[in-house]
Amino acid sequence: MQNDQRLTPEALKAMPKIDLHRHLEGSLRLQTLLEIAQKYGLDLPAANIERLRPYVQITDDPPNHEAFLAKFQVLRHFYRSPEAIYRLAYEVVADAALDNIHYLELRFSPQALARVRGFLLGEVADWVIAATQKASQDAGIEMRLIVTLVRHDPLEQAKQVAEVAFERLGAGIVGLDLAGDEVRFPAEPFMPLFQEARRLGMGVTVHAGEWASAEGVRQAIMELQADRIGHGVRSIENSDVLQLVRERQVALEVCLTSNLQTGVVKNMIHHPLVDLLNLGVRVTLNTDDPSVSNLLLTDEYRVAVDVLGLGYGDLHKLVMNAVEATFLKSDERERLRAHFLTHLPPLANAA
Repeated sequence: MQNDQRLTPEALKAMPKIDLHRHLEGSLRLQTLLEIAQKYGLDLPAANIERLRPYVQITDDPPNHEAFLAKFQVLRHFYRSPEAIYRLAYEVVADAALDNIHYLELRFSPQALARVRGFLLGEVADWVIAATQKASQDAGIEMRLIVTLVRHDPLEQAKQVAEVAFERLGAGIVGLDLAGDEVRFPAEPFMPLFQEARRLGMGVTVHAGEWASAEGVRQAIMELQADRIGHGVRSIENSDVLQLVRERQVALEVCLTSNLQTGVVKNMIHHPLVDLLNLGVRVTLNTDDPSVSNLLLTDEYRVAVDVLGLGYGDLHKLVMNAVEATFLKSDERERLRAHFLTHLPPLANAA
């Protein structure tokens, strides 16, 4: 794969993009966090953004998932009021539009937003739905929501969160996700919830093959009936799992910088994205937590080009893979496919 010299930062910024794996809780504006910390007197060094930054963003942290997850333990303290949650959710979608993301599937954890102040899970979900739909209209970006269950939270809470998602299917929510510590908390207890999600027609995505082995990817597909795998890069370590991913056309939601920051890969040049693409896996490129990681989706495309050597044809493939992997209804997906084929630079013009 040769680097196309015309893939300048400006060209990548202008390229219409899709993000299928972005957590609301990891996408918050630092300026807004600073204002919330000051307004509500949070016990954090909130004199300025630079003092606040190490608590909510990866800076000099060691590359492991414990350090990465620790940022979310701090971030949960910022959800102080309905107004704060509404503002934060609105800004996440607005910021995606500024990065020329034309379609976004934003995932969020009602339990994370509700925990500190004891808000009702359903009310929190409704605030997020209202804020993101308003931002979608204002910014001209199409988006849908995915509700995330967390492996290391109590199962009873996960059932309550799933019920919130089921009740709001069709009100902007299109999928159910499982995230959290895959090393110490297996997916099996969540099987009935994901079976119900599939029965209702929801899309299913499961974080797996990131911090733990490829076996988690197999379990996500076979037991939780996953349409997509969050990350899934360790599928490359097991040929049987890789074959399963290809045969089922399960999409992998790859997030390059996140994989480096959590220690999944030791050096970006060794990231398996290129191999997965060459093997015909339905790979997509996403941000994960752009604020925590201090990046844009455009930056991830820049890494793919400059470090991994992808050309425009590869980027085009990643975007169209994402179109096919959306949790949209078939007619909506067809419309989105036509949109991107119209707005992406044609392949014939690529070097």
